[in-house]
Amino acid sequence: MMPPQQTSTFTANRLQICTYLLGVCPFSIAFLVFLNSSVSFVVTELLGLAEGEGDAVGTLGFADELLALVGCPLWGVLSDHIGVRNVCVAGYGIIAIALILFVQATNVYPQLLLGRLLFSLGGAAVSTMVTAVLPAVAGSSSRLRSVALNRAAEKTPSSKLAGYVGMCAGSGALVALVVFLPLPSRLQQWGMSPPESIRYSYYIVALVSLLIAVFCSIGLRNLPGENKKAWSSLWARGSHGRLEVSGADEEQSTDYSKLCLPYFHQLGVALMIGFRNSDIFLGYLGGFVARASSVGISLFIPLAVNHYYRHSGLCQDNDGNKVGSDAVKQSCRKAYVLASILTGVSQLIALLAAPVFGYMSERSQRYPIPLLGACMAGVVGYITFALLPSPDFKGADGSAGIFVVMGLVGLGQIGAIVCSLSVLSNGVLRMGAQCSVGNEFDSSPSTLYCEEADDDRLSADGTGGNQEEQALLSSAPNRTQQPLAHLKGSIAGVYSLYGGAGILVLTKVGGLLFDVLSSGAPFYILASFNGVLLLAGIACGVIRHSKTRYC
Repeated sequence: MMPPQQTSTFTANRLQICTYLLGVCPFSIAFLVFLNSSVSFVVTELLGLAEGEGDAVGTLGFADELLALVGCPLWGVLSDHIGVRNVCVAGYGIIAIALILFVQATNVYPQLLLGRLLFSLGGAAVSTMVTAVLPAVAGSSSRLRSVALNRAAEKTPSSKLAGYVGMCAGSGALVALVVFLPLPSRLQQWGMSPPESIRYSYYIVALVSLLIAVFCSIGLRNLPGENKKAWSSLWARGSHGRLEVSGADEEQSTDYSKLCLPYFHQLGVALMIGFRNSDIFLGYLGGFVARASSVGISLFIPLAVNHYYRHSGLCQDNDGNKVGSDAVKQSCRKAYVLASILTGVSQLIALLAAPVFGYMSERSQRYPIPLLGACMAGVVGYITFALLPSPDFKGADGSAGIFVVMGLVGLGQIGAIVCSLSVLSNGVLRMGAQCSVGNEFDSSPSTLYCEEADDDRLSADGTGGNQEEQALLSSAPNRTQQPLAHLKGSIAGVYSLYGGAGILVLTKVGGLLFDVLSSGAPFYILASFNGVLLLAGIACGVIRHSKTRYC
């Protein structure tokens, strides 16, 4: 039988790709940005909390992240059983319900906290699916015979799509800032009171979330490799991990719902794969750095600017006296404007550079050169920002070079996001999991042996060396070869788990060192994160170059 012809076209249709790029990706960010930016107004305007606003908002955010740390991998594992489409629909539906309930609260604890936790549950689902849907759109998960043959072809659309994913996800923040956040002000202009305007703004955004859920339900139908997955898989019993193929048409008869391990064992397998395959490992580590970088830009850069203004005597009242920290927001308006300018520049550069990183990842298929470049930009940008005498671009100590620094920071952030998604998706698509556990998966994830294919072993016609040797390998006992795409949800969940861990480490350690050591401490931590990812990328590239299978 002739090998299938390689192609770089997407296996998903246009509607599925549009739903993913215009629905799943941007709104997974937009609703989170809206809630984070408006929660303080809910606390003050709706609940009338006069004191402890910062503590309440901080506690809600911390609880959100803790639940997301657990929820992301669980949603990922669940999607391998019921399908990414159903998880997307459920996630946006939960977000809609949470937004409605959020503005019904009459107290912070427990009502507002429970509403935030419900939102976190839905947000964890849709954010994890941003990663999980990518391999399904970029490459088919049901072609057992052609995984090695079409691996290089699938890497090209995967890398391209990762760039657009980063750009569309970044545009989600703009949707929140331009469309959602001004809603209360516009509603007040139409005669509503401030509490009413906030409440009805949440209702409008909840309606949008419901529409996105419907959009995903229609647009993500029949994704490649997802046709056997449904809600009924939650209670259906089957042979765990048995590969059932009947007749010559393996592609149509393979039931991927039966390839799934039990839930927690499946999550353990996804964790173990990160130590077996260099692409998966770099993707996980890149997710850690990417999420930490996003928080570092949105949280610590404004905090550093405010710290500089307060301790430089630039926050003064009309009589020239220093003002306390409670009045900083009113008296140091220039500090907030500067913080907005700096973060805006970094996000603009990131938005513009996202498709460029996708293109570069496509052109650099053997080694993660774009990821290494992004890490270098992050290291230089964060260290330089920490060493600057002033974050301002004016004044005696200021310099216009701060915009170059913010550009480097933005490049480091978006490069980590796009390239980590790209290498992770490529790892899922290019690697055949050879499981030495007999005819069925063993219940212990430690027995899973995942072999990473070597590009150099593929011949020009894509057959991969001596055909007799390949035939012997494919018919060897106790060896079942299959793609990793049936674990893409679990892998996406672990990717989000690493990202959540990066956020918690940076916010807790960086926040503590900011107070007791230096305002530049969080940026040194971010530089070290990028440095570790840079060294890991170099090490994996060197090992792969020396023909060793594993990083």
